Order: sequence, then structure tokens, then C-alpha cells
Amino acid sequence: MTAELSIQDILQSVPSTFRGPGGAVAVVKDGELAGQTVWGYADLDARTILTPTTIFPICSISKQMVCLILTDLLQNDSDKAFENALIKALHELLPHDIVVNKDLTVERLVAMQSGLRDYWALTVLWGATPGGRFSIYEDAPKALKRVGGFHFPPGTQMSYCNTNFMSLGLAIERATGQTLGELLQERLFTPASMTTAALRPDTERLPSPLVGYEGSEGAGYIAYQNRIEWAGDAGIQASLEDMIAYEKYIDRSSADPQSAYRKNAQHPHYIDGSPANYGYGLVHGEVEGIKTVGHGGALAGFRLGRVYMAKKRISVIVLLNSEADTDEVGAYILRNIAGKGKEDDALEQLNVGWTGHYLDEQSSLAIAVAQDKPGELLVNYSGHDEKLKLTSTTHATAKKVEVTLEDGQIIIQLLRGHRFTARPLRSWTESEVTPSYTGSYRSEEIDSTFHVAGTGAMLYGYFDGYLGQGPAHLMRHLGEDVWSLACHRSLDAPAPGDWTVLFHRGGDGKTVEGVTVGCWLARNILFDKTP
Repeated sequence: MTAELSIQDILQSVPSTFRGPGGAVAVVKDGELAGQTVWGYADLDARTILTPTTIFPICSISKQMVCLILTDLLQNDSDKAFENALIKALHELLPHDIVVNKDLTVERLVAMQSGLRDYWALTVLWGATPGGRFSIYEDAPKALKRVGGFHFPPGTQMSYCNTNFMSLGLAIERATGQTLGELLQERLFTPASMTTAALRPDTERLPSPLVGYEGSEGAGYIAYQNRIEWAGDAGIQASLEDMIAYEKYIDRSSADPQSAYRKNAQHPHYIDGSPANYGYGLVHGEVEGIKTVGHGGALAGFRLGRVYMAKKRISVIVLLNSEADTDEVGAYILRNIAGKGKEDDALEQLNVGWTGHYLDEQSSLAIAVAQDKPGELLVNYSGHDEKLKLTSTTHATAKKVEVTLEDGQIIIQLLRGHRFTARPLRSWTESEVTPSYTGSYRSEEIDSTFHVAGTGAMLYGYFDGYLGQGPAHLMRHLGEDVWSLACHRSLDAPAPGDWTVLFHRGGDGKTVEGVTVGCWLARNILFDKTP
């Protein structure tokens, strides 16, 4: 790509660069549509063409729209009636031990700094099965009462958490006496001229003809049927035409210092005043040194994204009915608009000798460090691989994270976020791996039972809870008493990935008395061994 290519030329190169069943991309510049491309099929089997009016589930992009409604209600709340009713509703929905913490505020919820565990991750521990049903008004309130305590103090870290927005959505409805769908229609969709957008919580009932696809070109694409409901965290559906109207609305709102969007787009901070990178449903980042705000969305068979560059007044929208990386698509479009083309390869073609598994003892999470090719490092601390460029034999960096080897340990620094240290796990022989790990373990905190079965180094884990009896998951020994439990398909998508399973031995050094289970979205859940 070169700087001379038009925006429309750039968009027309997207389908062949990011191949898949179908998709829609658009650029809004200076408040007007600068180009759009729609390609492929809404339904491969029926050969139904995808169009600009095809309605997609925009998933977690919904969060910023719900936050616009929330801020609008708060700004017009002269007598504090809504705010008081909102706080009362949150106290009714969440466990008492959580809501009495003075640092847990609405601002911490919308900044992903609540310290609450993500309820979608916890559905695995409550016995959910992939493709199962989940109801907003029946299952979700039960989930909120079972999230347990904080997995970090509110305001000190950022961890993505749908619990924050699901509870806010339900609380807004209780506080106003209106449905969230009605509020969105009145206060956003109509003013923004989003004529077909709506809150449609049931993902099993997507408007015809759209189908979402798992798989790849190499393995083949398979239609996936979701059966979950969500609302405040991810329930809005909209077409490309709706999203273009939304970006025009955002561009207008950004110029108004009194607008809800202008307030919500202010840079967030942690409780100590240091800068954060998430607030009011907006991820703060940069492309080619220019600040951006945006958000992605995901559901099995779908990936969505939008990003806005206020300084240049450029918005990019990406809607896909497959599981390609919309961040890559959006960055590709913005880089080529800037005339930058492809990102440079790693400058240093280095190899390192410190790959393997590590343990962050504060979060009780295992971290995997691997290297597929010189100059790059793959680090998995949050359920998926982060690709980093090696700048030396002890340091690697990416846009969102830096990893450094120091005194035999790795230090992970998240961009405007948490810094943590992990020590290497010592490998054990099979004879050391075979204390009695098998049996049942109980967590009263989250109301879940964990069962471990198998022999030697081939173990399986499965969970029972209020959602049912979940499937058996394969477990792999990482080192010492630390195992991983593979979970790459769950009630929601993307799944939480590998869970860390850390067994605890008693005073005799042989008997297993309990286990800590956790993933990045839901950490440090203690289970006691049952007789």
C-alpha cells in the first residue's frame, strides 16, 4: 500500500487480505462517509449475500453505548434521584460484602477496575456447557450473587469484566423503570439515526439472514448457533449503515464539550492517579503515534470492532461473521490511510533460552513463554498468546505489554496497567507428580464443586454448579503442583482459555488439601478438598 491510494482503494483490499465468509468495513472522516466495502456471504449454505443493511451482533461495542445512556441519565439528574436509585439497585444485585467497599464505585465499574471476577468466565465453574442457554433475568441475578469477593482491590488494576456492565444494565432498568432497550432507542439510536439498531439480548434469534462461522479457510467454516442472552454488557445489534450513523454521531458529539461522549472519552485513571487505558466502554490506545479510542466485540462466529481517531476525525468500522482479528483489520486500514503500510518486522533476529512456564504467586496464575521464530516471543498470561518483538536477549515488547527477564524471573508490565513478577516453575519427574490430586473440591465462595479424575500425568477436571454439570476438560502438568486446564470452548466466546490449577499440600508434604483455580478474568478461587 502507498499513501497515494484512496480510502476506498484501501478498503477494497481488505477482503483478499483478511479472507473469510464475509464482512463489512467503513471509514468515516470529518463526519462523513469516506468509503465502505461489503463482501462475501451472510449465509454460505443459502448463498445469501451480505449487504450494508445486514444486522450484526456488535457484542461488547455495546458497552460504550450503554455508558452514553448512563452518563446522560447522571448529567440530567439534578436531584440525585436516579443516582441514588442506581446505587440502591446495585446493592440489591451484588453481594453485600462487595458493595460495602467504598472504593467500588460506578466509575470503577465502567473502567474495568472493580476487582470483580468476570461472570462469563465463572460460568465454566458453575457447570455451563458449550452452546447452553443463559438467561438475563433468571440466570444472571444468580450469577451476580456467586461471583465471590474481589480478586484485586478496586481501583488498583484493570481486568476485563462483563460482571460490571451486566450489573449496571440491570441496575439502570431498576432505577428508571424502563427497559435498557427503550432507553437506548430514546437516548441514542433515534438521535443518532441508527434506524435498525436495537437491543436484542437473545443471540439465538439473530435477524435473518446472518450466520456466524467458526473455523478457518484451511480447516473449513462451520456455522455456530449461540444460545445465550446478554444486555448491558453486549446485547446490541446493528448494521454497517447503523454503525456509520453512530460514527457520525460520535464525531458531532466529540465537538460538544457538554456531551456524554466527550465526558466518557476523557482519559481514565487508577485510584492512585496514574493513567489507565479503559473507561466508559472505551479502550484508549494509539495507532502511528496518534491517540485512539474504540472497542472490539466477540461472540462465537463473530468478531467486530470500531476505533475513532479524534485528532484526525477518522473512524474505522469492522464487522465480520468469522473469528478473524478485527484489531489487525482496523490497524491495517489506519496504517494504510497514514501511508505506513505493513508494520516493520522485528529488528533483532534473536533467540532466547528462557522459554517455559512461570508462576505469578500473587494471582496464582501460570504464564507460558514460547518462541516460534527468531526475534519474536509468545507470552500467554491472559488466556491467549501475545506476540512480542525481542529488543534484546532479556527484553521483549508489544503495544500493550513489555516482558523482561531479571534474575531468573520475568517481569510483565502492562500498558498503563498492572506490573507483576513470575518465577520459573521447576519440572518434576512423574513420580513427583503423583500425589493424590484426584477427588472432589468445594468452593463455598462461588458455589462450585471441582472434580479431578485420571491417573498419573493424565488428569481431567470438571465442574458442577447452579448451571449444571460441565464437560470434562483435559489437564496438563506444567511443573511443581501447577497444572493447566484447557478450556477453549465455553458458554461464551472467546472462552477464558487455560485455567491455572494450583494444588496445595498439607503439612506432611504429600496429602493434597485444596486447590486454587483461576484465569486472568477470574483469579484466586480457593477450593477445599472434600472427604
